[in-house]
Amino acid sequence: MDYLEVLLDNLIYLLFPLTIYLLYIIHKRNIHREEHSICLELAMFSSLYLILRRGYFYDDYTLLVLSNVPLLVSYFKKNTLSALLMSCILVWYLTFILGYPFFLICFEYLLYFVIYSYLLKKKPTPESILSVFILVKTFILSIETFTVIQPTGDFFQTIFYLFIISMLLYGISYLVLYTLKKGEEIIDLNNVMYQLEREKKLRSSIFKITHEIKNPIAVCKGYLDMMDIKNEKKMRKYIPIVKEEINRTLTIMDDFLSYSKLKIEKEEVDMYLLIEEVIQALTPLFKQNQIHIKTNLPDDEFYLEVDYNRIKQVLVNVLKNAMEAKDKEFMEIEIKTRVTKDIFEIQIKDNGEGMEEETMKKIDEMFYTTKPKGSGLGVSLSKEIMQLHGGDLFYESKWKKGTNAFLVFPVVEKS
Repeated sequence: MDYLEVLLDNLIYLLFPLTIYLLYIIHKRNIHREEHSICLELAMFSSLYLILRRGYFYDDYTLLVLSNVPLLVSYFKKNTLSALLMSCILVWYLTFILGYPFFLICFEYLLYFVIYSYLLKKKPTPESILSVFILVKTFILSIETFTVIQPTGDFFQTIFYLFIISMLLYGISYLVLYTLKKGEEIIDLNNVMYQLEREKKLRSSIFKITHEIKNPIAVCKGYLDMMDIKNEKKMRKYIPIVKEEINRTLTIMDDFLSYSKLKIEKEEVDMYLLIEEVIQALTPLFKQNQIHIKTNLPDDEFYLEVDYNRIKQVLVNVLKNAMEAKDKEFMEIEIKTRVTKDIFEIQIKDNGEGMEEETMKKIDEMFYTTKPKGSGLGVSLSKEIMQLHGGDLFYESKWKKGTNAFLVFPVVEKS
């Protein structure tokens, strides 16, 4: 076994426990649990044990200088107790197992502690701590080399050899400390990014719920404005619609309180009946805004597996956007359907102001809006609902020539 092989083994002994520690930190922070400092101490003691057992030649102890790297990490992380314990282990091993002079070894590790205590008050950089420790180790190593190891070469060869060992110790120590520091920085950065993403989703959820509950509330307000407590017939007709819209509002709020992705619960729904119910619910708003609704819905039934409340939500969004595009005294909205072997399509066409090319490019983007009081979430939310159904929502529009909205559903044959 040559020096290079032993050196590579030492690198593995140092970096492998450190890697396990960093994986532990990643796991703990991902599940939002506090990590224990003892895990780093266990990693460094594991490295120390492996180096003392396997990290040097039996006839040459110079590579034992790398046993000081775990000690340096402990000082670097301000784990004074573990550093003192490591120092005691090294003193015991070097003196009673390898036969180094007891007082020289005690002096070395006592000197490390004194220097550490002094530097701790000065708040030095990690590089300066490392440099001071390497200088001390080089001085002690030179004494150990001439008194214990007894070099076979001449004086200048020995000095050159000590220089190489010192540079090797510096390089490996720097690599280990850099790996630990950068690893923790990356973990912290990932944690910050996670928190920012979570905050973004929370903000997005708040915007969405604010936008979506306005639609059923507007419907309720329209019917409440038309209610006459003296007209029992209208009361009986309008109250169930108001109750239904309130229930839809509660459904929307329940979804967003969990701050999670939209969920759908599919059931068999007659699509033509659903469209008619949406038109009926919005009729007061159509009349109030002088908008004529034109439909060509067949008298037949056509069932699809969809989430009733979600698709109703999409239709209300699209129709409300069409109403808000009114730029003339009289406006017409036409609702058509098309059925093929593979798709069921709802087309909602208006003769409003239409959209410019730039608006068409950004219409699917969250928070993009051209309305003074808009949130820019209606289209993105509706599109997300359609995609959860395996379908799609897209627009065709020209400025001052109106807009076509297409809701496309896949038709799945029943087995």
